[in-house]
Amino acid sequence: MKQRNTILFFGLIGLSIAFWLNFKFSIGNHPVTMMDLEDEQEELNEQLISAQILASKLDRVYTLFDENLAISMADSIAEDASMPFLQNLTEMMNNLGVTLMNIKPKPREKKGNYYSAPYELLLKCDFDQLGKFIAEIERSPRLITIDEFLVKNGIERVKTTTDEGDLKEQIVELHLSTLTLVKSKGISS
Repeated sequence: MKQRNTILFFGLIGLSIAFWLNFKFSIGNHPVTMMDLEDEQEELNEQLISAQILASKLDRVYTLFDENLAISMADSIAEDASMPFLQNLTEMMNNLGVTLMNIKPKPREKKGNYYSAPYELLLKCDFDQLGKFIAEIERSPRLITIDEFLVKNGIERVKTTTDEGDLKEQIVELHLSTLTLVKSKGISS
C-alpha cells in the first residue's frame, strides 16, 4: 500500500510538472496577447466608426459647397431665376401634391459675402402639405431661406365658399430666397 501511494504521489507530481510545462510552452502568454489584441481591435473599431461619421459629414459639406458655390456670376446657380432650382422646387411640389399657382423670380441682391435670389410663390395646399413642403425645403442641399409666408384665409373666403371641402386647401403666399456664394478670384494666403 505504501508503494502504491508513493507511485501515485510521484505520478501526480509528474503530471503536474507535465501540465505546467505544457501550459508554459504551448499556451504561455497567448491569453494575455489575445486580450491585448481584443483591446486594440476595439480601439480600432471606434476609430473606424469615427472616421465613417466624419466622412459622411464631409460628404454633406461637399454637397453644400457643390450646390451653393458658384464659380462666377455667369454660373447657372448664381442666375436670377436658376432653372435647376426651379425644376427641383416644382418636382418637390408635384411629389407633395402642392399646386403652384404663380412664381415670380426677383432680381438677385448682394448681401455681404453672398448673393440672394428671391422668389415669390403662390401655392394652393392644405396645412399638412405646406408643412411637408417646408420640411423638404429645409432638407434640400440648396441653401434656402423662407423670408415670409402669408396664409390667405380671411372671413370673406369662408363666406364665398359653398363647399366645405374647398376650405381645406389654403392659398399661401411664400417668399423665399436661395443663397449663393460666388468664388472670389483673388484669394491671398
